[in-house]
Amino acid sequence: MQLKKAAMRWSGALVFVLAGTLLAGHELLSTRQNTMAAEAKEQPYVIEYYYKAKWGHADEFLALFKKNHYPVLKKEIELGRMLKVTMATPRYHATEDGRWDFRVTIVFKSAAIANDNFDSAALIKQLFPDQDTYKKEEQRRFEILDSHSDVPIKDVDLDGK
Repeated sequence: MQLKKAAMRWSGALVFVLAGTLLAGHELLSTRQNTMAAEAKEQPYVIEYYYKAKWGHADEFLALFKKNHYPVLKKEIELGRMLKVTMATPRYHATEDGRWDFRVTIVFKSAAIANDNFDSAALIKQLFPDQDTYKKEEQRRFEILDSHSDVPIKDVDLDGK
C-alpha cells in the first residue's frame, strides 16, 4: 500500500514537472516567435512590378510613368515609407509570353509598411492640381498595357545553411 502511495506521489510530481517544462518551452517559443516577427517587420521589403506595354507603346508608357507615377513614389521616399525605387528594361527580347518591358523595383522600409493600405490620394492631389488631366493620363498609362504583375521577392542566402 505504501509502495502504491509513493508511486502516486512520484507520478504526480512527474506530471507537475512535465507541465512546467511544457509551459516554459511554450513561453520560450512564443517569445522567440514574437522577436522574429518584430525583426522581420523592420527588414526592408522588396516588390518587383512588371509592365508589358502593347507593341509600339513602351515609350508612351515610360513618359506617363515618369510624369505621373514616379513623383508619387519619390514623395513616399521623402516620407520614409520607401527606401529606393529603380526601373530596369531588358537589353534583349524574350518570347512574347515571357516578355516584359519595364521592371520597377521598390524597396519598402518594411513589410508592414508595404502592406498598410497607404492612401496616396492626398499626395496625388498635392502633386497634380489638375486632377482631370492626371486621371486621364493614368487611365491611358494602363490602357496601353498588355499586362502588369506585382511580385514580392526575398533574398536567398547562398552561403547560409
